[in-house]
Amino acid sequence: MPSPSMTFAFILATIYGVVFHLIAGGDVRRLALFLLAGWLGFALGQAAGVLLGVDILRVGPIRLVSATAGALTALLAARLFMRPRSAG
Repeated sequence: MPSPSMTFAFILATIYGVVFHLIAGGDVRRLALFLLAGWLGFALGQAAGVLLGVDILRVGPIRLVSATAGALTALLAARLFMRPRSAG
């Protein structure tokens, strides 16, 4: 059974991906991409926060500022890479 902090982190990352999809729009494939980007970015941001010792707005073991920044960065990168290529 996952720990409460792991469940909280998963729910937050999922919410970030869904809200980003609602703002950016797209089909189900893009929703899946944004969910994956949110999860991966949240995990990488959390890891960076642990390595760098960022303790701003910490909820238990979850470092919300660095994890949220990681998720947002990954979501923006996913949107950037999903832009349609111009015909040329």
